[in-house]
Amino acid sequence: MKSSLISKIEKAKRYAEEKERVKFSDFKVDFQGEHDGYVVSYEQNKWNCSCLFFSLNGTCSHTMAMQRILSGMLPVSDVSEANCF
Repeated sequence: MKSSLISKIEKAKRYAEEKERVKFSDFKVDFQGEHDGYVVSYEQNKWNCSCLFFSLNGTCSHTMAMQRILSGMLPVSDVSEANCF
């Protein structure tokens, strides 16, 4: 293996451990809940989920789970909302 590739692999491992390097701005994921699958998205610092509970309450277990999964990787403005649980 080329030595330049080895150094890139080592750097990638270090980056993967330093989650604070990554800040999400927009994404969309398929989330498999207990009863059905949902689409959870994060756009312009706002969460959205295709489940009925989110449409009625503006939050849900799916978005809260994503906030926990991405802890430390969301913009600071979302951190206070993520600490609601």
